[in-house]
Amino acid sequence: MAYDIVITEDAERQLRGFPARQCRFVEDAILARLVHEPTKISQAIKRLRPNPFAEYELRVSDIRVLYNVEDDKVVLLLIGRKVGNKLVVEGQEFHGHKDDPPQPPGSGSSPDAE
Repeated sequence: MAYDIVITEDAERQLRGFPARQCRFVEDAILARLVHEPTKISQAIKRLRPNPFAEYELRVSDIRVLYNVEDDKVVLLLIGRKVGNKLVVEGQEFHGHKDDPPQPPGSGSSPDAE
């Protein structure tokens, strides 16, 4: 079964923030690994510990793609660079693994904003 790849606006913007060569490299990895077996654990695909943001991570060199699998779709949620033990997205450290994570960079207002 082939899965449809859906990319959120935030993830699209984050991907386009990389140099063109890296962008193509990530796009090729997404098509090669996530279209047919997005949940098959490998060196490139990791199931994340339970968290409120994403269930899976695709590793492409030092770039990480966080995504969920919903029925017949793979939803790309976030694309960032791994720097040491931190995930940096659009120049900011991402903390989506926490119980009450802040919104990903660029997603608009915080959950507490009224």
